Amino acid sequence: MVMSTELFPAGTALIIGGSGGVGAAVCRELASAGCDIALTYNSNKQRAQEVAQEVRKLGRAVDCHQLSIGDAEKTRTVIDQVAAVRRLHTIVIAAGSDIDQVLIRDLSPEQWREVVDADLNGFFQIVQASLGHLQAGGGGSYVHISSAGLHRWPERDVLSVAPKAAIESLIQGIAKEEGRHNIRANSVALGVIETGIFLRLLAEGVFDDHWKTAVQAGLCLKRWGKAEEVAHAVAYLASERAAYVTGQLLSVDGGYGV
Repeated sequence: MVMSTELFPAGTALIIGGSGGVGAAVCRELASAGCDIALTYNSNKQRAQEVAQEVRKLGRAVDCHQLSIGDAEKTRTVIDQVAAVRRLHTIVIAAGSDIDQVLIRDLSPEQWREVVDADLNGFFQIVQASLGHLQAGGGGSYVHISSAGLHRWPERDVLSVAPKAAIESLIQGIAKEEGRHNIRANSVALGVIETGIFLRLLAEGVFDDHWKTAVQAGLCLKRWGKAEEVAHAVAYLASERAAYVTGQLLSVDGGYGV
């Protein structure tokens, strides 16, 4: 659905991880809604350029920046560069580590530290680098791509769910402390979405037919989600349609948490 440009102020939406499956869908959705786009990528520069070209075809300005989530110095540099060109009003955090599926008892301290440093500390660094810019612009919105595992524990998914649980506390803290500056913070909790890590693990056989049958048996909607469906939720939370919504976790999970 294409929304009115009046739902967003003039300026830029920064999509951290905009070259990924969900991130790319968010870039297209927000561009269709009237936002200029800045997107980051980790290593897939070609894919980032392809997404940027799609944004340009929608009539919006776009910039691409290389960023490894968890790199504090580069995070501040990229955010400062984006904010120096146009007002920064929306930040979507759609990046995360390419994790393994592992039981807690088999998780090594090194695996744990690597993901926490990148995902949890990386989120904190994004907020630290951007809050001043949002305040200076008169407000704005954070939208974090989270996990439906916060509602019902998915076995072997500790490296995704545990850092996101801590991030969710930060989201609520930002909402509480920064609402006076017209800054909102929300999350979208994803179930199984047909993109990104899910497709990789599916191709590797980590998710077999038994797993797929068991998971879909627990869903209200007997299918996997689409990246575009996530993007619709992100655009809502970032827009003026959600101007009185903050500190919330909106599930796009086919009823996984019910």
